[in-house]
Amino acid sequence: MSHAEDPAGSRRDFLYYATAGAGAVAAGAAVWPLVNQMNPSADVQALSSIFVDVGGLEPGSQLTVKFLGKPVFIRRRTPEEIEAARAVALPELMDQDARNPNIRETSADDANRSLDSEGEWLVMVGVCTHLGCVPLGDAGDFGGWFCPCHGSHYDTSGRIRRGPAPENMHIPVARFIDATTIQLG
Repeated sequence: MSHAEDPAGSRRDFLYYATAGAGAVAAGAAVWPLVNQMNPSADVQALSSIFVDVGGLEPGSQLTVKFLGKPVFIRRRTPEEIEAARAVALPELMDQDARNPNIRETSADDANRSLDSEGEWLVMVGVCTHLGCVPLGDAGDFGGWFCPCHGSHYDTSGRIRRGPAPENMHIPVARFIDATTIQLG
């Protein structure tokens, strides 16, 4: 008698498959909570994007907001600050990378670091790229930011000009969603 004709064999095979299927379902049910706990929590997901009203910000003033646990500087620059930043030649810069994920261009020209084409709005992560300190605004040798901890000087475009910091201040993902609201993230 062949195995295909053996009723005990086919019942045995069915029991093996049913047991294996039930075991796979049980293993999946046991593993799912372990995998799911690695997903970001609801409060983290809620903070992955924030909206900032900049309608009341006057030229020459700065707003600092907390985004993803770091300060973000939002500065509405004056025409003089824009002119000073745009007058700097690229070879004079210590870091020639824009550090801006919002654009494809990588050169650290001022136009590649500002949020708008006129250059009035500058949005940067307010952390010194040397050791993570928070620089002071409207300070330093170049009229931008100064990190008093180790002496890094940034210009009015947030580019490192003097000191131990190796990179320009980073720019977060940001965009205007209307005339007075910036979305971060």
